[in-house]
Amino acid sequence: MKTFLFTIYFFILMTMSCSLNAQTYTIETNLGNIQVKLYEQTPLHKENFEKLVTEQFYDGVLFHRIIAGFMIQTGNGATKVTPEGESAGIDLDYTVAAEFVPEYFHKKGALAAARTGDAVNPEKRSSGSQFYIVQGRTYTDAELDQIEERLQVEFSEFQRGTYKTLGGTPFLDQNYTVFGEVVSGLEVVDAIATVPTGPRDVPITDIRILRVVKD
Repeated sequence: MKTFLFTIYFFILMTMSCSLNAQTYTIETNLGNIQVKLYEQTPLHKENFEKLVTEQFYDGVLFHRIIAGFMIQTGNGATKVTPEGESAGIDLDYTVAAEFVPEYFHKKGALAAARTGDAVNPEKRSSGSQFYIVQGRTYTDAELDQIEERLQVEFSEFQRGTYKTLGGTPFLDQNYTVFGEVVSGLEVVDAIATVPTGPRDVPITDIRILRVVKD
């Protein structure tokens, strides 16, 4: 009964989050389209993403790091190429201040900013352009208990329910800025996440963002 009630509650929240008033963007890839919304409560990341979309920065970049059961990463401008196969872009060298909002967590479909590690980035500042979309997996209560103990965090009842049913990557919470979520196209995320990869988790076959458009 509790599982049934949680499922209803979850889908009500998902419906609310996909309201007609929410501005969305469509990430068109060669494996299909992923529609995302950006959160108002992470304004620095929202404004930065919108700026890069307007500049067509993401058009043509690769998904350069893919780990099944974890996430798909993209946004490195240096992976753009001309029709002749020459480099056509650069990886941006600025960062964005972290914006951790407790209710935004790494559920499946979360849109989050990549960053360098804590050793060189103790403030956990985000990459200026690179982001990832969570695929993740489901977790048991016992596994979530272990993560809470190891990271000294506490998941809400709703977060636990989501991680046990929808899935995600709970060990990243409050360490990487989540600034949006997928509202349509999770099946495309799954398709990208399962492509064969080689060294450094680079896909053997190029998976590219064709363009990102404001809906």
